[in-house]
Amino acid sequence: MTRRRVSVAEAKNHLPSLIHEVEGSRTPLEITRRGKTVAVLVSAATYDRASRPEGLVAGLARIRAKYGSDFGFTAEEVRSLRDGVSARDFAFDAEPGGKAGGR
Repeated sequence: MTRRRVSVAEAKNHLPSLIHEVEGSRTPLEITRRGKTVAVLVSAATYDRASRPEGLVAGLARIRAKYGSDFGFTAEEVRSLRDGVSARDFAFDAEPGGKAGGR
């Protein structure tokens, strides 16, 4: 997924068009200050999916249905993961080694 990046100044000057841009997209827009990501603009639909803990369980269920495997997760492990996830912990992608991108 290619992310678009804009500066805080550009975001301030073009906020309505940037909102329109992410509205129909699943691609987040990174807002940067001095080259470092300080915020991410996403559509409401993307945020809603990310902030629902049951989204993890539903996603695993779709993977199991498609590939016929549990990938080694027990039902209890899935529940414990689901119960520990919050929107603040969510990362749209991760770098190798488990670090969330853009942080």
